[in-house]
Amino acid sequence: MVEYDAKTALIVVDIQNDFADPAGSLYVKGGEAVVPVANREIERAKAAGALVVYTQDWHPASTPHFQKDGGIWPVHCVAHSWGAQFHPDLRVEGEVVQKGTGGEDGYSGFSVRDPRTGTVGPTKLESLLRGRGIERVVIIGLATDYCVKETALDAAKLGFQTTVLREGVRAVNLQAGDEERAFEAMRAAGVRIE
Repeated sequence: MVEYDAKTALIVVDIQNDFADPAGSLYVKGGEAVVPVANREIERAKAAGALVVYTQDWHPASTPHFQKDGGIWPVHCVAHSWGAQFHPDLRVEGEVVQKGTGGEDGYSGFSVRDPRTGTVGPTKLESLLRGRGIERVVIIGLATDYCVKETALDAAKLGFQTTVLREGVRAVNLQAGDEERAFEAMRAAGVRIE
């Protein structure tokens, strides 16, 4: 079990209806099962004085991120839609970092990438963590092989001691074995899988 303190942040990645509800447009199998794990960890983190931050996909209706506009994903997490809202059972008690707001690919909570030019820019997440003196991050949410993996890799690259809670994540698995490859990539980057 991970320990929390004032130098630790819990990052809750994209536990939104489109991913975590079977009716969602990009439902991650078993996604709703991460909600009680997240709530338990949010409670533990808050009790220990840790920072809790949420990432949220928040796309415009048209973006090169979507299949209909040339991307690879079905339309999902369109700003202000039901699908973009956090799962109704999730405790949301902390700062929210929205990503993909300008039509970018927003896999990592730390950065967004222009799907046409490949230009990468930061979100407000790193400055938020640095401003609070955070040294360690614990990551849970959806999905293991995309947003969780990219957030964890960026966190490690930025020098945060990074842990992913395995029971608090689920994978898309577009290709068989994507989840295990994601865990391998994270381990190789120094991320602890708890």
